[in-house]
Amino acid sequence: MKDLFTTGEAAEVCKVSQQTIIRCFDSGRLEGFRIPGSKFRRIPRLNLIRFMKANHIPIDGLGSGKRKVLIVDDDEEIVELLTDILSRDGRFDIKAALSGYDAGVLTQQFRPDLILLDYMLPDVNGNIVCQTIRKNPEFENIKIIIVSGVIKQDEIDQLLKSGAEDFIRKPFNIAELTSKITTVLQMQ
Repeated sequence: MKDLFTTGEAAEVCKVSQQTIIRCFDSGRLEGFRIPGSKFRRIPRLNLIRFMKANHIPIDGLGSGKRKVLIVDDDEEIVELLTDILSRDGRFDIKAALSGYDAGVLTQQFRPDLILLDYMLPDVNGNIVCQTIRKNPEFENIKIIIVSGVIKQDEIDQLLKSGAEDFIRKPFNIAELTSKITTVLQMQ
């Protein structure tokens, strides 16, 4: 379970903008500390809980300590397989979207830590989804792994330039996929 939050993480938990958290921190309404020699702010868990209760923000956003993963793929069998794999693992809360539009809605509502994103969706491609997420400062902490049958290295390179942290080719090895997820999310 997380004991120390950045302003971006606190914003995700509270479902407000990062600027709102920064203003509350700077005004003293949200207690924390600055990292010496930098402008970075950190908020201890207990202070964040106190702030949330004082402002009538549900503390269920602090959750179970599980990492949130959004699976975005138009192939329902792949979604089912990935959901099953990650559910059995026990370290993840999972939601799924079958289109780019649904992915956008769920990204806003669910605030995932990681998006497993199919490159070829019926309504949009992975580059556009990555670029859209990367343009929004509220989503700066969301990690993206592209899952696709794309074979050309230049397309993979373009996806990584668009903001994806990693790429895994379909059909994928389950152990390799889980390893990439835990590496990207910096999990043990």
